[in-house]
Amino acid sequence: MISEILFAVGMPPPEEGVSSWTFKQVAQWLQEEGFGEYVQLLCTQHRLDGPSLLALTEADLRGPPLGLTVLGDIKRLTLALHRLQRQSQAQLEELGLRPSESLPSGLSPGAAGVEWSCDGADRAHNGHDRLCKGTELRLRNGNRSEYSSGTALCYTHSNGRCRQHLAGRLDPEVWKTVISSIYVFFVFGFTSFVMVIVHERVPDMRTYPPLPDIFLDSVPRIPWAFAMAEACGVILCYMFLLILLLHKHRSILLRRLCSLMGTVFLLRCCTMFVTSLSVPGQHLKCTSKTYGDTWGKIQRALAIWSGFGMTLTGVQTCGDYMFSGHTVVITLLNFFVTEYTPRTWNLIHTISWVLNLFGIFFILAAHEHYSIDVFIAFYITTRLFLYYHTLANTRAYQQSRRARIWFPMFSFFECNVNGPVPNQYHWPFKKPAFMKALVG
Repeated sequence: MISEILFAVGMPPPEEGVSSWTFKQVAQWLQEEGFGEYVQLLCTQHRLDGPSLLALTEADLRGPPLGLTVLGDIKRLTLALHRLQRQSQAQLEELGLRPSESLPSGLSPGAAGVEWSCDGADRAHNGHDRLCKGTELRLRNGNRSEYSSGTALCYTHSNGRCRQHLAGRLDPEVWKTVISSIYVFFVFGFTSFVMVIVHERVPDMRTYPPLPDIFLDSVPRIPWAFAMAEACGVILCYMFLLILLLHKHRSILLRRLCSLMGTVFLLRCCTMFVTSLSVPGQHLKCTSKTYGDTWGKIQRALAIWSGFGMTLTGVQTCGDYMFSGHTVVITLLNFFVTEYTPRTWNLIHTISWVLNLFGIFFILAAHEHYSIDVFIAFYITTRLFLYYHTLANTRAYQQSRRARIWFPMFSFFECNVNGPVPNQYHWPFKKPAFMKALVG
């Protein structure tokens, strides 16, 4: 009966010619199965025809670029795909896809995108041959290799945990983002308190004059330059906030920014507390100040923290050198803007880099930091950013005991982020409708 209906509408029966279906016939099949709301997405937007329908997996439905979020629809559509694949085994073979009988029980025909995680072991996924604690799981170009009966897919660790994840799945895990925000909140407070202590220990300019510096000795001081450096930072901050608002994976972006910002500023606390440099210019009135009891120091730290340590908000600090916090913030914002925008957005990337470089120049032109302060800040920030994202994108930290020991917070934040974060955007509000349609 179903075959007759399909034939009447011009669609060949599944067992005869699914691989020859057009976009319209796939749309008709979706309507027949009760998934008419996805016709626009699958057939019009992503041009799904018969062969691509047979190759569609649950991982494809969940991950980008489809990104279905309704679990019931995902499961029902997956079951419908499995039925269609079982009816089209001969065509699956012609397309180079294995029928479901070649898979062990428990793995569906759409499991080509399945990852197996054994708490630190490498993942097995499309296009790679990997080991999961000594047991091989082969997935070659979407084809699933046959497994001998009784072969375990993954040995459990001593804690007995062995999880299955879908490739490309990116969990927002908002609660981890909240933890990272609290972390950077307390780090900034601690940094402000250390700055108060460092100010009390600033060397006397009469005994310790400014150190020789090639750049500072060669370039005359520009009084308004430091305000311009902070203005560059403010513009970069607004650019990042706009990207954060529109990015589909904003929770992961904010978590990574807070994690990196907090870690770099903790390092800065150590360096400026251990080594007190003399002020870089005679224009700085940095006499040692005593804030009395602990409460007086806390009040001063709160004033610095509430003003974000910026001269634009009326905050003046001394002795917080070795290395530049302004350079850290500007550089980190620049790297996040360029990393989480499409590679074709050349104008945005150029503006971001110009603001970063001009901000660094203005910091030096204002004679507020030594050249070595800026160089160390730029180097540490960029290396830590690249190190973090290289480990996160390759998931190499699962086998890296060194990463788990020296950066346990990283492993905690990234354990459920499978692979690189795609630059996808959508309007987070229901209104206005034209913005939702424009952004996606």
